[in-house]
Amino acid sequence: MSALPNSTPTYENEEQGTLDFKLLNAVYDRYGGVVVEVTRAMDSALFASLLRASIEQWRHQGKRGVWIKLPIQHVNLVEAAVKEGCWYHHAEPNYLMLVYWIPQGPHTLPANASHRISIGAFVTNENQEVLVVQENTGRFRGTGEWKFPTGVVNEGEDLCAAAVREVKEKTTINTKFIQVLAFGQSHKVLFEKSDIFFLCLLEPLSSEIQKQESEIEAAKWMPFEEYAAQPFVQKHELFKFSVDICLAKKDGNYSGFCPVPTSTAFSDEKNYMYFNTHDLNGQYGS
Repeated sequence: MSALPNSTPTYENEEQGTLDFKLLNAVYDRYGGVVVEVTRAMDSALFASLLRASIEQWRHQGKRGVWIKLPIQHVNLVEAAVKEGCWYHHAEPNYLMLVYWIPQGPHTLPANASHRISIGAFVTNENQEVLVVQENTGRFRGTGEWKFPTGVVNEGEDLCAAAVREVKEKTTINTKFIQVLAFGQSHKVLFEKSDIFFLCLLEPLSSEIQKQESEIEAAKWMPFEEYAAQPFVQKHELFKFSVDICLAKKDGNYSGFCPVPTSTAFSDEKNYMYFNTHDLNGQYGS
């Protein structure tokens, strides 16, 4: 991104004569747009004037999308921005992002995040037992059903790290991430957003369970056959498929997707790509 040139457009006011308006502090993005982050307090009337002047300037420059980041301490400016034609894009705990489209016609701004990422952990020990929990919140509360530990991947968290963390939080069992066994997509799960669920294989590094008091009613090691025989597992295709996949993996008849550290052209930080390393002659690990 590059900083905007410092300019001061002039506007006529019938009552006060000629007034000088500074523009909002902003930077250009790589897509012909402008990013504004409000960092100082101002009243809504001044903000509206600055916004109108800035949009006019950006229009002359051929700019397209405008992104306005309003920290929560500047909530007084939201109404003014909406009245000028901005709309909500997304919100985080400490800011609201609004957008504005300068050209005529439909906008091409990217939508807000459409999915959350969740995991289910298949943890099996040397006794052919699987780690299961009963939840005291959510749709499984009070059903008496045993299920794999599940959870949501946090922002900036690797999938493999999230699976290890969720098992640790819910059962205190330490684990090693092995593979992604399968994944599925469902829609309108939470606030109309979609969900991508990853079924993960983990190896236990400890055995003594201590359940999480806030979310877990009970946790234990259960024979795999007993888990698979539960009526709700046999009734619902998602759980039945998961059992079949886990059983095939236990029998050595299934290859999952291992995490392989990778680098990209966009970041120096290491990321993970998950793929079937077994069919690549094991050159990336097991």
